[in-house]
Amino acid sequence: MTSTPLERPVRQSLEGPASDPNPSRAVWIHADESCLGNQFQDRASPGGAAGLVEVWTGDGWERRDYWISEPGTTNNRMALRSAIEGLSGLRYPCEVRFVSDSQYLVKGMSEWIHGWKRRGWKRKGGAIENVELWKELDREAARHKVRWEWVRGHAGHPRNEYANDLAVRAAREQDASNGLVPSGFEEWLERQREEKGRYLDEFEFTPPEV
Repeated sequence: MTSTPLERPVRQSLEGPASDPNPSRAVWIHADESCLGNQFQDRASPGGAAGLVEVWTGDGWERRDYWISEPGTTNNRMALRSAIEGLSGLRYPCEVRFVSDSQYLVKGMSEWIHGWKRRGWKRKGGAIENVELWKELDREAARHKVRWEWVRGHAGHPRNEYANDLAVRAAREQDASNGLVPSGFEEWLERQREEKGRYLDEFEFTPPEV
């Protein structure tokens, strides 16, 4: 099948061969995590993490989704995995705006990690929770120029609400996308408008600078 003009830039940036000299560089990732039954201490809590990846082509948006799951996990662990999975899907060094409602993730990558690394991956109070995931995320982020942005969860941000829906589904079904797949965001947004009257003022726009 021949690629459409809108498909080519995102495939170059996210999926194309490593030798391609002209990738699209600016990427937005909206990610979320879910941990079902996290309030219980005596049972495994299945979790999921997911994201919506967007690339502006000049003529419109190209979008991909991803999601992963674990049978017994925590919200913090899945927040880290949401970032690892999203960044690892980018084939080229990109300028990335990574948007999440996890302060643990956003503060960790924008503030705490610098001191941890200076102290040999230790914090003043002792061991770092999920240290191996932090190290893996640090390696993935080093390939890109990442701006970490916190957004309040469940506050009417459609892209992050969509990522949350993907994460909850992944946790319930214990499913994984196995990489980036064509996005269902536009269809999801239309259903939200028609069935729930939400996001009626949401429209496509030329993106700001990353």
